[in-house]
Amino acid sequence: MRAPHRFLLACGLLAAGAAAAQRTPFQIRCEDSIGKTVSVLTAQQNGFSIDTHLSYRSLTVMKGAARANTFVLGLTKTESRVAIGLDGPMLLDPVSGYECVAPQITVKLYYAPIVIYIGREFESGSCAYKEIMAHELRHMNTYLEHLPKVETVVRAALARRFEAKPLYAPRGSARNALASEVNTGWLPYIKAEMARVEVLQAAIDSPAEYARLGKACNGEIQNILRRQQGAR
Repeated sequence: MRAPHRFLLACGLLAAGAAAAQRTPFQIRCEDSIGKTVSVLTAQQNGFSIDTHLSYRSLTVMKGAARANTFVLGLTKTESRVAIGLDGPMLLDPVSGYECVAPQITVKLYYAPIVIYIGREFESGSCAYKEIMAHELRHMNTYLEHLPKVETVVRAALARRFEAKPLYAPRGSARNALASEVNTGWLPYIKAEMARVEVLQAAIDSPAEYARLGKACNGEIQNILRRQQGAR
């Protein structure tokens, strides 16, 4: 998905000046006195916890999209979060009726605390438990490794868009126009970049991986499932 490129309109005088590679006095004031555009991206982690009180049947229902004729033995749950803060100094040109703002954008990318669920049928410390945990840790690490990649992509896209220069708009509209661009363009774009991780997560839950887990620990996992189904 390409980064959004919605531009604020400048007055005809400013556009003509830019086309001629000449700056108006107002442009000089804006570009030289109120500082450069700043785009700051930070990514933070909130740790994880382990929950073993739910049955594998409950986990299967919780996942909701498990493959047919398969059970969910463990599950890694989290939600991606994006927070964007806007600030920046502004100047007004009474002659043209335009104002400029040097956007200072703070983007925080993070996950809600990760919870790793392991079916209660699998005793802690057992071979089955360790195999399921190793599988779920792959999911968790995939989330954690994806976050800095999104940070790099989004930081570069922001830099290309704003190019360390102020934005111009009619009086009283610059901040609203910037907020609109962020909310309708950048926020969906960043969320889409965060969501790309789900493709990687789906690849971990491959048929081959399910088959491997079924045979792991000399069939211990399959034996536990058979006993549980027989006890119903």
